[in-house]
This record gives sequence, C-alpha cells and structure tokens, in this order.
Amino acid sequence: MALSYTNYTGDGTTDTFAINFTYQNTSEISVTVDGVAETGLTFPSAASVQLTSAPASSAIVQVRRTTDLATRAVDFASGSVLTEEDLDNSAIQLFHASQEAVDRVGDTIGLDTTNRWDAGNNRIINVGSPTASTDAATKAYADSIVTAAEAAAIVAAQAEVSTATGNIIPDATKLAIHPINSQYTLSDGTTTDYSAKHYQDAAATSGTNAATSETNAATSETNAQNWAVKVDGEAVTGEGYSAKAWSVGGTGITDTAGAGPAKDWAVETTGLVDGTEFSSKEYAIGTQVTNLEGSAKQWALGGGAGFDRDTAVKGAGASAEYSAKYWANQAANSAKDFVDVYYGSFTSDSNAEDYQLNTNEGTVNVGDLYFNSTDNVMRVRTFSGWQDVATDTSSLATNGFAIAMAIAL
Repeated sequence: MALSYTNYTGDGTTDTFAINFTYQNTSEISVTVDGVAETGLTFPSAASVQLTSAPASSAIVQVRRTTDLATRAVDFASGSVLTEEDLDNSAIQLFHASQEAVDRVGDTIGLDTTNRWDAGNNRIINVGSPTASTDAATKAYADSIVTAAEAAAIVAAQAEVSTATGNIIPDATKLAIHPINSQYTLSDGTTTDYSAKHYQDAAATSGTNAATSETNAATSETNAQNWAVKVDGEAVTGEGYSAKAWSVGGTGITDTAGAGPAKDWAVETTGLVDGTEFSSKEYAIGTQVTNLEGSAKQWALGGGAGFDRDTAVKGAGASAEYSAKYWANQAANSAKDFVDVYYGSFTSDSNAEDYQLNTNEGTVNVGDLYFNSTDNVMRVRTFSGWQDVATDTSSLATNGFAIAMAIAL
C-alpha cells in the first residue's frame, strides 16, 4: 500500500478526489491523469482536491504528495526557544520524505528473490537501441530481426519443398498406412519406426485393455467402499459386513443373534445387544427391568431406575437381595440401636443417665445397661431402678439381664 499517493479510476463524472495521506502545504499536492500533470487544482477541503474537469472513464488518476526538500522546514538556531511545533514540522518533513522515498523505491524495477529484475507486468519505455550482446532490445529492434529471419526461413522452406515434392506422397503413405508391425524406409534412406496405422491398431488394443481395467477398478472401488461404510446389508454378498456396520450398527448386525455393533456393546441401555446379552454400560449403570441380575451401580446404590437404597436389586420378599448401600445403612442402624441400650462405662447411675439423656439424646428404658467402674460391676435398669447384674441373684435381675442382653444383641 502506497504511503504518499493514491490511485483512482476515472468514471467521466467525478472531478473531486480524496487526499488519504497527510501533507503540510497544498503546494505539495499534485495530480496526474494517465501520467499527464493536471493544473488549476483547487482544494474544497483539507482532505480533497478538485480538478478543472472530470477525468475520462477508465483513466488512471493519481493524487500524490511531493515534499519540498529544497529547504528545511525549520532552521534551528542556538539559544532559540525549542517549541513542539518546530520539532513536529521538522520531523514531519523528514517523515514525509521517507514515505515518498519508500514509494519511489516500490515503484521502480527491483530484483526478485531469484536475482532477476521484475517490472511488475508494466511497460518499460524510452529504451535505447542495443549495441552489446547483453543489452536489452527494443520492440523495433526485435521486429527488424524477426523480419530478416522470416525472409531467410521462407527461402529455405521453399528450397526444402522443391526438393521434397517428388518424395512427399510416397513417404506420407508409408507414414500413414504402412502394414502393421512392419518398419519402412523413407526416401532419404532412413529406416524409421512404424506407421500411424500400426499405432492406431495398438491404441485400439490398449483401449480395450484399459476399459477392462477400468471396469475391474470400479468394481474394486465399490467393494472397498462397501467394506468401509455399507450398513444396509453385507458388504459383499456371502462374505460379511462392513467395518462401519460392526462399529456403529447396520442391517444384519444390530439386534442380531451372535452379532451386535461395537457401539451397542459399549453403550446400549434400551434393550439386548444381540438378543441375549446386555451392553457394558447396562451392566455398569443400567436400569432395564429385564436385566434380572442388576447393574453394578444398582448393587452399589440401590435397585430400580432411581437406584433407591431400600429397593431390592434382585428378587422380592424373603429372597430379596439389596445393595451395598442398603446393608451399610442397616449396619449403621444396628450400631445406633446398640448404643441406645448399652451406655458404656460410668462411675455412677446418675452419670450414666446424664449421658443417655443429654449426650446420646436418648431415653432411659427398662433393660438399659451400663458398666459401673466404681463398683466394677454391670448394672441394669429395672422397674425399681438400677440394680447390679452380677451380685443380684433374684429372678428379676437374672431375667432382666437376659432381656437386656437380648435387646442389645
């Protein structure tokens, strides 16, 4: 993209063009139409220039800035005040001059990456006539050389035609229809290759062979495609199914005894894969009612579609089997029941009761037990209060102890 000029294409109507770059003075702005400089320029605004008339349609209009380099924009003097405006004006002059230099270099013929001069498909004009063998040649010079060569070629051709006229018909006949598989000798004594007729016959044979090969190739291509992606039956009748059918399913594979696609064996959860077995996903986390053995997730968390802890995974009634979570909960409840009956070790009845009522958030019931560490004896709660289990030989104590142990265990 140019930095100091803009090219437009005339339309026969437009006479005002935008100035798309910065400049310091309108005297720096010039306009050419098809390379011819325009005069009488006016500036309707700081960002536009107007010509005296609209350029013709398709004419190339170039709006260009040319910075005045004859004098410096600012001449700094020792001891003077250094202002921002002076610095800006000086820097802008240098900046604009650099942009224009870059554009000029970009518009000239340069060496490409292979060290050749590249004119960018543009004409080179005002080239002198060549004198050395390595000089560039003009069109006029080349035309003169071609004209002389053409004349010499015509004379030579006429001589050749005159010489060959007597032999051309026999030689042409040999070249065209000489017998197949037989070489010929031309009028100049050379024994050459075979005739056109020979090669025509060979081409016809090759064409037939090629057609047969093409048919075989098409059949192989169809078979290869079928083995890859066919899902509406066997890839080749009697030889099996495609890779895609075995992968994601298809006729003869999906819901077929002894078969089933890999995808269904992995994730099918709405039925049997091959009519007899469930998928890996079903055995892992499935909920199908026909899966009478239950999935791994059901055995872990609970039966049914909701993985309910208190729903049997397999069977019903007395023979029902439950999940690991169900039995863990049962064990936890049993432990809590035991803690509600046997308080542990305490120094007195009141301490034991305080623990049960306050810490264990339970109630003191007949048959509850605790170990009295002061008297080193087990005590049981009866209708008449706490009694020692080991020292009281009355039937009440003995029966109470048995009852309490039964409740505890």
